[in-house]
Amino acid sequence: MDQHEPQDQTEQFEVERPRLVGIASRVLGDHAEAEDVVQHAWLRLHHTATTTDTVIESLPAWLTTVTTRLCLDRLRARTPVPVEEIDEADALAETSDDPADDVVLADTVGMALQVVLDRLSPRERVAFVLHDSFGFEFPTIAAVLDTTPAAARKLASRARAKVAQPRAEDRLADWEVVDAFMAAARNAEFDRLLQLLAPDAAVTADDAAILVGTPARIDGRDDVAAFFNGGASSALAVFVGDRPGAAWYHLGRAKVVFDFTISDGQVVAITFRAAPEVLADVVRRDGGARRG
Repeated sequence: MDQHEPQDQTEQFEVERPRLVGIASRVLGDHAEAEDVVQHAWLRLHHTATTTDTVIESLPAWLTTVTTRLCLDRLRARTPVPVEEIDEADALAETSDDPADDVVLADTVGMALQVVLDRLSPRERVAFVLHDSFGFEFPTIAAVLDTTPAAARKLASRARAKVAQPRAEDRLADWEVVDAFMAAARNAEFDRLLQLLAPDAAVTADDAAILVGTPARIDGRDDVAAFFNGGASSALAVFVGDRPGAAWYHLGRAKVVFDFTISDGQVVAITFRAAPEVLADVVRRDGGARRG
């Protein structure tokens, strides 16, 4: 057994922190909350090291378990209504031919994934994310969830079925796609931008927008994502006519509109517009509702 000194644990924790934040972010769907959870894991590690004689055989495994259980507590706090549990008999009835052995869905279902995850039970969500996104084996997941490997497999399988066949109402509304895109741009989340963009996405501009400095054209998902990555920090949510979009404001007035075209939950096109007649039709919005 290897009992790490506190200084060693601090150094190892910092090495593990990005991985732990990644796991917590995927489980919780909120990067800021994930960072808070990982910080609580550090506090628990510090408390364990300084006040108990507990021997931690594998610090990465210990941190993964503690972080995931803290996430599970957060998810349960969000879900006050009791959810269906998996019993052992039901788990053993599950076929051993698990689709997860051949197909990993978690990174291919698009931005609607987060909407579907939000309606999974906490245990389904943890089992699905740990296995399909991060490749943890079911015995490890079972230890985190305090259940059996068969039950953990069943939880992941049931979650996977819901993800693979989401309900129609789980599809993101156009304004949610726009707002998710703008949030990803502000936060420099390049991979999230790529998920939100159609492969042949393009940016164009009207003459008035080009005169104030926007690019005339950008073609392709990668180049569009690169252009927006880390930008658009001062853009506000608006309606352009009846379409949800965003706009750059200066001194309280819209100067350039980002006019989005959305199809099947992805951004197909963005047109920069600054023509006076377009700006005159811009209205601020809160989510899918007009302000005022």
